Amino acid sequence: MKDILKVKNLSKNFGGIVAVRDLSFEIKEGETLGFIGPNGAGKSTVVNILSGLIPADKGEVELDGVNITHMKPYQRARLGLARTYQIPRPFPELTALASVTVSALCGKKRKNQSFEDAAVEATHYLEFVGLFSKRNILARDLTFYELRMLELARALATTPKILFIDEVMAGLNPGEANRAVKMIAKAKEQFGLTIFWIEHVMAVLVEAADRIVAIHYGSKLAEGTPDEVVNNDAVIEAYLGRGWKEYA
Repeated sequence: MKDILKVKNLSKNFGGIVAVRDLSFEIKEGETLGFIGPNGAGKSTVVNILSGLIPADKGEVELDGVNITHMKPYQRARLGLARTYQIPRPFPELTALASVTVSALCGKKRKNQSFEDAAVEATHYLEFVGLFSKRNILARDLTFYELRMLELARALATTPKILFIDEVMAGLNPGEANRAVKMIAKAKEQFGLTIFWIEHVMAVLVEAADRIVAIHYGSKLAEGTPDEVVNNDAVIEAYLGRGWKEYA
């Protein structure tokens, strides 16, 4: 498999505080890469850099052979990079259908698409995530789980090559979390996605990820298969703790 995303020597400081330090890793096409670390490890900063929300101080990012280090978020979206957020960011005054329609207009190969065609396409993504019956409901009136699914539908509507998932389990009850995991697996299979997944629920990543990268204080701590990483002494010491399986 080829590398679809390459991160080379990424660094970011905030007022003298090092958030990311000389971080390098690759994501192979079609794989699910888990990304873990304790709170404050730099995970969200890395995702914000990779998605174009904030610039890196140093380093390079390549998406499918294209250097995207200095590109805007919408340019990255048109090249096939999409993300969800740990805290959903809906357009509260738009309906679910309008929200996904906007995304359908902003993804790759969308330059000449009409609004009407985008709306038709958006209905398919809403149906996929189970929100077709809520298509005319304002985003502000959806439940938290429904907002999670709306985020996923919006991301899928951009027709991504790679999807960044930021702690989709946060705020969900066990039943909803299980449904969300199944939905992500279904999306990966149906749309041929590569997935970069930040998650604190380790049991989810152990099952879903092909590989895991662990970071601590902005630096890579470990990388390997889920089994290798969760049994790594440094990862256990810095993040998981010896009894993590009892609470996973």
